Amino acid sequence: MAAGNDSTVTEFILAGLTDKRELQLPLFLFFLGTYVVTVMGNLGMITLIGLTSHLHTPMYYFLSSLSFIDLCYSTVITPKMLVNFVTGKNIISYHECMTQLYFFLVFAIAECHMLTVMAYDRYVAICNPLLYNVTMSHQVCSWLILEVYMMGLIGATAHTGCMLRVIFCKAKIINHYFCDLFPLLELSCSSTYINELVLLCFSVLNILGPALTILGSYVSIIASILKIHSTEGRSKAFSTCSSHISAVLIFYGSLAFMYLQPSNVSSMDQGKVSSVFYSIIVPMLNPLIYSLRNMDVKVALNKIIEKRLFC
Repeated sequence: MAAGNDSTVTEFILAGLTDKRELQLPLFLFFLGTYVVTVMGNLGMITLIGLTSHLHTPMYYFLSSLSFIDLCYSTVITPKMLVNFVTGKNIISYHECMTQLYFFLVFAIAECHMLTVMAYDRYVAICNPLLYNVTMSHQVCSWLILEVYMMGLIGATAHTGCMLRVIFCKAKIINHYFCDLFPLLELSCSSTYINELVLLCFSVLNILGPALTILGSYVSIIASILKIHSTEGRSKAFSTCSSHISAVLIFYGSLAFMYLQPSNVSSMDQGKVSSVFYSIIVPMLNPLIYSLRNMDVKVALNKIIEKRLFC
């Protein structure tokens, strides 16, 4: 039975991270631990922000949304990879592959734009503090969150729609541990010109554009911070941005390495290592970065722990 795009391929085989059997168990345990920490960390962040009244501000509203995206983002990829480590079959049907690709792209693109929104929030807070409450009103924050998810849905629909028209009649082995764009395009025996054009356009829109916006925001932020005369004021201003800068550098660095280069130059083996960072490690690190480097979060967490212990 043929797949929905007249392809002769009805299922794929995921090559995974390695074909060495002795590494399967250590990798399974590592990624299982990573996923558990990711789920607990992001659910904990969402719960902490929801239960703590003084964290009900735009900054933490966006952080809570980022945690939700990270949780969904990791769940799209990691459980299937863990199952493949255990079963050793690494088989995924055509429809499951397209579904995984779609939701991976939704949350990956949403994360790019969420980090941009968070940079804009810090820009307004530091460069225009007197207008912060007006500029970042509840209505504005809601619209920004809606824009983040709309960009994710639009980008994912465009990429997946183009992928559905690709005919797969070569080898069925995807040289990756999940269904990603470049590894799938390598298996095509039809023209991928439209796919690559859409990929280039949306990479500029969803990776390069947000990255430049974040860079511009931080240039203005740093210029404003340097004008602060007190050392304590500078330190406090930098501390509110350091967590976000760390998250941005890790995420965009690994993402750009994978997508902002021609597919014929890109090494899929190098790409898999890069993908591990932005698809598995970053969702785990984000709640840790924001909780360990953010005084408000640490204070709120200590209060809840003390309250539980007292009770």
